[in-house]
Amino acid sequence: MARIHAALAAALILPLPLIACGGESATENTASEAEGAPVADYERGPHNGRMLRDGNFAVEMTIFEDGVPPEFRIYAYRDDKPVAPGEVQLSVALGRLDGEVNRFAFKPEADYLRGDGRVVEPHSFDVTVVAREGGRTHRWKYDSFEGRVSMPAAAARAAGLAFENAGPAEIGEALELIGRVELDPSATAEVGAKFPGRVVSASLNVGDRVRRGQVLARVESNESMQIYSVTAPISGVITERRTNPGDVSGSDPIYVIADPSRTTAAFPVFPRDMERVRAGAPVQLSLLEGNRTIGSTIRDFRPVADPMTGALVARAPLANRDGFWRPGMSVKGVLTVDQRQVPLAVKTEGLQAFRDFTVVFAKVGDTYEVRMLELGTRGPVWTEVKSGIKPGQSYVTKGSYVIKADIEKSGASHDH
Repeated sequence: MARIHAALAAALILPLPLIACGGESATENTASEAEGAPVADYERGPHNGRMLRDGNFAVEMTIFEDGVPPEFRIYAYRDDKPVAPGEVQLSVALGRLDGEVNRFAFKPEADYLRGDGRVVEPHSFDVTVVAREGGRTHRWKYDSFEGRVSMPAAAARAAGLAFENAGPAEIGEALELIGRVELDPSATAEVGAKFPGRVVSASLNVGDRVRRGQVLARVESNESMQIYSVTAPISGVITERRTNPGDVSGSDPIYVIADPSRTTAAFPVFPRDMERVRAGAPVQLSLLEGNRTIGSTIRDFRPVADPMTGALVARAPLANRDGFWRPGMSVKGVLTVDQRQVPLAVKTEGLQAFRDFTVVFAKVGDTYEVRMLELGTRGPVWTEVKSGIKPGQSYVTKGSYVIKADIEKSGASHDH
């Protein structure tokens, strides 16, 4: 069944006294609705549209969008009986939040008057309707707001809102890799005796922290019978102890030291993605679950691919001064690949789901209103916009969910 919805739902028409004009008979009706007010009742016509009345003449405002872009279809009545559309001249002007005005002329078609253009989303505007019939002119004005809410600047600051202007940006596709934290190959040192001999002392144990140059053990040389010190070549943590006093040292290591602040994130890159992942590419590293995120770059690849999967292992330095990252932890890496410049983009973090659309919330003064977007490539930072917002328009980035929640609470929604 064809779907027709009220042109501007969520409004309560409050008739004011008719204003007579000189010359031909003319009246003007004004209706208003509170911004963000709950959905209220108004008179609906046979096609479920908004009825606008002036004396014995009325029009029914509908927007039709079943299989076609949204368009006005307006029905005329005299004494509540249909009027042939050819007897009526009609025009509609829609005033948008940003000052833009959309004007529509109408032509008779079947039993209605059809607008000559698309009613662009959002269906949120101040409406002026002018109709001429039987030597009379009728005018109506009313507000119909959808996805719109106001918030004082102080409240916006307290909510942590941040803003950006829509415009050109360099974007790329997000590629997600899952890997593990490893010690950097240069962060491990095996420490042995310089000369074979008996171990006189070895007091440090696994887990002890050492500094570069610190004495780890003392050994009595078999040749000179002199005791010399074995010192740590790097600062770090003892990960292995392979000797005890009384042992005879040879060429094997007696301690292994690792520097936990020098870690890397290692990711398998499978053949389908090898062309897109390059050394030097920026990558955002984070836990699989949690909020800690750190930036890095792909440093290099292990020289040999995994014989079972064909994957190469990419490595990215992972700054770890506080020791948070531990070898063996799972880590996620998000790379931006296939970067290119686009003429219009918005911050990805500002995107929200609204009805059947992906949207951002435009900011005009202290008023916020939904903008339905047609999107292109979505990247981790920027998302390409093909239509739905004007270049230079301010919109909410950080905290956009706050505006969405306020709009949903207000009930200022579309009546489909």
